[in-house]
Amino acid sequence: MHVTRSLLAATLLCSAFCAVAETTAPQPVLPESFKWSGPPNNPLLKGAWVVGAEKESGHYAFRVTLMRGGRIPVHTHPDTRYTTVLSGTLYVGFGETDDESKMVTVPAGAVYSAPANVPHYLYAKDGDVVYQENGTGPTATVWAKR
Repeated sequence: MHVTRSLLAATLLCSAFCAVAETTAPQPVLPESFKWSGPPNNPLLKGAWVVGAEKESGHYAFRVTLMRGGRIPVHTHPDTRYTTVLSGTLYVGFGETDDESKMVTVPAGAVYSAPANVPHYLYAKDGDVVYQENGTGPTATVWAKR
């Protein structure tokens, strides 16, 4: 009797999950819907909010294109960011001074973490790079004083 009740409960639970799965479809965010922008003083850098936004609470995804030779100077973020390199090779350094000799290579497919409030800098040395940053907002970019 106990086995029969357990089997019935499992069947009902599975039916409920299957019904939900059939009625809800994923809502992809397609690249052609991204609204790209970039700072006027850095034409080799473009970014687009994929999910969430800079001033919103909650999880976000921010897609970035850094063209060959492009650099992002020393800066911090108030939240920890997890970055996945989607294409190209990104060079990343940590510290308060941009020092190319201290940069590490982050190839396509790799992920690195930039802890909250830790100064870092980026370089697309070898060619165009596309990467995506994920974190929890609200967030910001705070440029180091020069």
